[in-house]
Amino acid sequence: MELARNCLDIMAEPTDLTAITAEIESRAAALGLSVVRVVMLGGTSDPTLQVMAERPDTRQLTLDDCATLSRSLSEWLDVEDPIEAAYRLEVSSPGIDRPLTRLSDYADWAGHEARIRLLETFKSRKQFEGVLLGVDGDDVRLEAHNVGPVSVPFVIIRTAKLLLTDKLIKATAPLNADGADKVKIEV
Repeated sequence: MELARNCLDIMAEPTDLTAITAEIESRAAALGLSVVRVVMLGGTSDPTLQVMAERPDTRQLTLDDCATLSRSLSEWLDVEDPIEAAYRLEVSSPGIDRPLTRLSDYADWAGHEARIRLLETFKSRKQFEGVLLGVDGDDVRLEAHNVGPVSVPFVIIRTAKLLLTDKLIKATAPLNADGADKVKIEV
């Protein structure tokens, strides 16, 4: 499970997220969504199960998608109770400067700037920044600043995220912004 491997590393609590992630992915897929990341954040002071998802065709998540996924996960989590401690559930889109958690993300976002942090030193570095060039097998290709082209094995990537640039903002503009400037008040 590619997604769980990448996310277990940054968990604040020793909860086994492999089975939880599998169930979350299954429930998201039933709604036509793809899970980008599942992590446990906040340590013991503010434990939060964070789920980031998107529509595979648009790379976006509407408010309705978010609410529907949140309800589905809340129902399952309340019944199964797979996390022993009290925690909050946070369901969101990955955002504009999204995390890169799947090997396919590096191909999908080729041409955009990213920061990659490693589990171990590679080519005398633990971090690279630069323009993504895609993937080659199980390696992430990057035109790294002050280094040049480099192929980083996916298995040694701890975390990675896109960097906010004008190009990224243009590429992630909402497909439909109708109603974005209106406020709906429910009584």
